[in-house]
Amino acid sequence: MSPGGSRRAAAWRPATVTVMHTADDTPLGRLAATALANVGTEYPFHLAHLARGDDDLWPPRRLHPVFHGAYDWHSCAHMHWTVARCLRLDARGGLAAAIAAHFDARLTPAAVAGECAYFSAPGRATFERPYGWGWLLRLAFELDALASTLPAAARWREALAPLAALLAERLRGWLPRADFPVRAGTHGNSAFALLMAWPYAQRLDRALATAIDARARRWFGADRRYPADYEPSGDDFLSGGLCEALLMSRLLPAAEWATWWSAFAPAEAALASWLTPAPVADPADARIVHLHGLNLSRAWCWRQLRPLLPPPLQDIAALAATAHLQASLAAAFEGDYVGTHWLASFALLATAGEAVDG
Repeated sequence: MSPGGSRRAAAWRPATVTVMHTADDTPLGRLAATALANVGTEYPFHLAHLARGDDDLWPPRRLHPVFHGAYDWHSCAHMHWTVARCLRLDARGGLAAAIAAHFDARLTPAAVAGECAYFSAPGRATFERPYGWGWLLRLAFELDALASTLPAAARWREALAPLAALLAERLRGWLPRADFPVRAGTHGNSAFALLMAWPYAQRLDRALATAIDARARRWFGADRRYPADYEPSGDDFLSGGLCEALLMSRLLPAAEWATWWSAFAPAEAALASWLTPAPVADPADARIVHLHGLNLSRAWCWRQLRPLLPPPLQDIAALAATAHLQASLAAAFEGDYVGTHWLASFALLATAGEAVDG
């Protein structure tokens, strides 16, 4: 639209997220409330959008009929996973009715068809690859698991199924062409995306499970003495090495993983980098605040890996997980929207991760 057009852009204002208050003030209840508020917050929205002409210029809710809140597409996808996961952990929680109403309104066949149309348009083959793909498949798995105890979830699962099938097919097609993994601690990280997709693949798409297993073994099977002292970079929210170790623990039998870990484990001096929480100098900075996510995702990884580690390292891992949680858990509830629009998902992984795949 030209500057002299009849419509004027509304003045931008920082997001004001209204968190719903219930009698449930437990950490799980607070995470559910934070996530539910975020998926209902349309602006600000960071639009990663290939516009092929003026006709492609639409507000987020038109481009993404399902995932148009929580600041960006992938955050909206994993905040939906957060509320679904909270509902599965506590189906009688204070926000259960509000969560169900939100899913009924947002996860409709027509809205999901709009998402599929967006992904299928020319030029968008790599949109949200691989991070958003992984989280969408994690959400699809969660709804499938939830349907076994909550009948209403079956209609949400069925509504989302075409988009999950599209992205699962896209992931199957991409993996054989991905000769090299991305090890960065940000959205492109290969190991984390496969970790997110793995439960869906195991339960609902065995061909995808086979593809994930084959590619992960090729990418990571021969890694030795991981240089953990290279982590973190300044805007990491994932530990590339710990995500890799956790992915391999999902794929390998316990004895085989123990052998792999003995060769992969960092030298003692380098390992210290994984055991110490990263300081977050400016949580209002959209990139620096990523380090809160790093701390929470490390806590998740250490808690998941602990039972598999050699006994001397198990207690150290437990202490590291606790320290990382203490450093960053509050950031999921408090602070600038550049952090609170996404951190609840990582806090939930860190605090309820033991059964996250079950």
